[in-house]
Amino acid sequence: MKQILSAIAMVAVFATLPGLSVLAQTRGDKAEAKLRAKALKIHKEVITLDTHNDISTSNFTDKVNYTQRLSTQVNLPKMREGGLDVSWMVVYTGQGPLTEEGYAAAYKNAIDKFEAIHRLAEKYAPNEIGIALTSSDVRRLVKEGKLVAMIGVENGYPIGTDLGRIKEFADRGARYMSLAHNGHSQLADSNTGEADGIWLNNGLSDLGKKAIAEMNKWGIMIDLSHPSKQSNLQAIALSKAPVIASHSGARALCDHSRNLDDEQLEAIKKNGGVVQAVAFRSYVNTAKSALRSAKMNELMKELAAKEGFTLLSRDEIRKMPEAEMEAYFQKMQAFRAKNTAVIRERLKDSAPDVNVKDFVNHIDYLVKKIGIDHVGISSDFDGGGGVEGWDGADETFNVTLELVRRGYTKNQIAKLWSGNLLRVLDEVQEIGRRIRAEAR
Repeated sequence: MKQILSAIAMVAVFATLPGLSVLAQTRGDKAEAKLRAKALKIHKEVITLDTHNDISTSNFTDKVNYTQRLSTQVNLPKMREGGLDVSWMVVYTGQGPLTEEGYAAAYKNAIDKFEAIHRLAEKYAPNEIGIALTSSDVRRLVKEGKLVAMIGVENGYPIGTDLGRIKEFADRGARYMSLAHNGHSQLADSNTGEADGIWLNNGLSDLGKKAIAEMNKWGIMIDLSHPSKQSNLQAIALSKAPVIASHSGARALCDHSRNLDDEQLEAIKKNGGVVQAVAFRSYVNTAKSALRSAKMNELMKELAAKEGFTLLSRDEIRKMPEAEMEAYFQKMQAFRAKNTAVIRERLKDSAPDVNVKDFVNHIDYLVKKIGIDHVGISSDFDGGGGVEGWDGADETFNVTLELVRRGYTKNQIAKLWSGNLLRVLDEVQEIGRRIRAEAR
C-alpha cells in the first residue's frame, strides 16, 4: 500500500512540472485542432439549413439590403462567413383584431414580406441566392455555389377567412405555415393562453380544421411552434402529412409554453414529423436567461444613458404599430451590436450567457426522446433568437463543432442540419400531389 501511495505521490509531483504541463497542453491543442478540422470538413460537406429567420422589409430596399453586412443576424455575407447554406425567411404577422380591417392589414403585411424576399433573390442578388420551392431546388442551388432562401409563414392570421389564400401563399413560395402566433387567431389557439387560462377555440376552430386540409392539399408543412398544445394535437390528428415545429425546444429541459412537452414530441414522431430545436435563450434555459436579462437590463440602462439612447419596456414595444416596432428593433440591434464586447466582459462572471452547449443539450434530449430522424436545427434569428456562440449566421460553424464534440457522425449531422426537414418537405409535397390528383 505504501508503494502504491508513493507512486501516486510521484505522479502528482511530475504532473506539476512545467515541462509535462506544456506537453499536456500541446497534446490538448493538437486534439482540439484535429477535432476542429474534422468538424470543418463535415460543415462544408453537409447542407446547413435554419428553419426560422425573421425579416424586416426595411432591409430589402435598393439602398439597404442583405447583400450588405448589416447589423442583422442574418444576411448574405454572414451566411457565407458561417457556412449557413439555407435561410428560411419568415413572413411574420403579429396577431391583431379578428375583424375584416384586421385581416386586410395582416394580408398587406404578409404580401409586403413575400415581395421583399423575392426582390432579394430576383433583383438584388440573383447570382448569389435563389428561392427554393423543393428539396431538389435546394440541392441544385447549393451545387451551383449559391445561397438558398426558403419561405415560411408565421401566423395564418393574414389569410383571414379566405382559405383560397393558402394556395396563393403556396404560389408565392410558402412551404410552411403556423396557424397562430402569440395570441389566438381565427384558426387556432396560441400557447399564450397558458398564461391566463383563456381560450378562444379550444384548439383549432372549424376554419382552422379546414385550413389543415388545404395546407395538406397544396403541399405546405403545418408548423406547430406557436399554437397551443390542444391545437397542435388536433392538427397532428387531422393532418394527412407529416408536420414540423419550425423553432421549438424541449419542455422537459425548459418549462416554457413555447416548448413542446413529451406528449407532443411523441405525437410528432408517430406522425413522421420533425422538431427544429431553437437557439432562443429563454426557450433554452429560462433560469440563465432570466438572470442574464436582469443584469443586462441594468447594464443597458447605464450604456444607453451615456449614448442618449431611449430604452423602451416590452409593454411599450408591443403597443407600437408593426413598422415602428421593426424600426425600434433595428436601432436596438445596432446598439447591442456596438456594445457586445462590453456586455460580454462585464457579465461573464455575474451572469453567464446561455450558450451553444446549452442549446445542443436540447438537440441531445430530442434525439434520445424521438430519434435522430425527427430532429432539426433553427435559430429564430432577427426575431429574438441566438445564444452565445451562435448569435448570428456568421457563427453557424460552432453548432457543427459542438455536435462533433459530442460524437455525432457526419450522417447524423447531415440529418440534423437539413436532411430530416427536407425529407418531410418531400413527403408533404408528394401527399399534396396525390390529394389534388384524387380530387380531379
